Amino acid sequence: MVRLSDILLTALAPAIWGSTYYVTTEFLPQGYPITMAALRALPAGLLLLLLVRRLPSREWVGRIFLLGAFNFAIFWVMLFVAAYRLPGGVAAIVGAVQPLFVIFIAFYLIKTPIFLFAVISAIGGIFGVALLLLGPSAALDPIGIIAGLAGALSMAFGTVLSRKWKPPVSLLTFTAWQLSAGGLLLLPLAYFMEPALPPLTSTNILGIAYLGLIGAALTYYIWFRGVGLLAPSAVSTLGFLSPTTAVILGWVLLDESLTPVQMLGVGVVLASIWVSQMAGRKAPAPKPA
Repeated sequence: MVRLSDILLTALAPAIWGSTYYVTTEFLPQGYPITMAALRALPAGLLLLLLVRRLPSREWVGRIFLLGAFNFAIFWVMLFVAAYRLPGGVAAIVGAVQPLFVIFIAFYLIKTPIFLFAVISAIGGIFGVALLLLGPSAALDPIGIIAGLAGALSMAFGTVLSRKWKPPVSLLTFTAWQLSAGGLLLLPLAYFMEPALPPLTSTNILGIAYLGLIGAALTYYIWFRGVGLLAPSAVSTLGFLSPTTAVILGWVLLDESLTPVQMLGVGVVLASIWVSQMAGRKAPAPKPA
């Protein structure tokens, strides 16, 4: 039986990720999303590698880079493309289909049963995010929609495969490998697709340090721990906490309005997460590949 403390600890990761919007807008130089993503993943991964002092064996290198691509490189790049081409609310709603992807990918890859309540909670979470973020002026851009769906699909594969593939090393080592691989994949993309960074201010450095140490190293360690303990459908719906936290932080720190409809959205998201956790307790543990 999954403990409540495990659920709450795992939920802390997407809740912290919800602060990314605030930190990005208030602390980071604008117009360098892929570079910022690389600086978020690679230094954190290398720092953890210095701590664990262990590199993946030859038979694990391919899997680690594939996980680094799914969980970081592809996911973050597609996320940025969707964010640039879609209103924030639409991009978040498109990304919120990830738990549905996880449910069906987990069924095919690790034979996790599909529970009706898990599907209902995933759909309910999407509806809750829509109430939180979707405005009347929302516009649809085909490329943005495709990018958002691709990002959600990438993270869904990363979530399921991180549970399926468990190397015989500590979780900290597994996290270090994935962050480093993701950062290495992002570096050439940043070099060829974006201009050179301007001189960084102390505020910029503080923001990058926060996103790397707290928003990447700590949170992904917590997240991968949860991926190994919770059912895939249960852990993925915790991601709904990210846009919820972003809205609440905007209300508290940026004096943004919080309407009754948005407050209803918060309630729907929390209810969906609770239903998913109840359904997830019935899922059997998968067999490692």
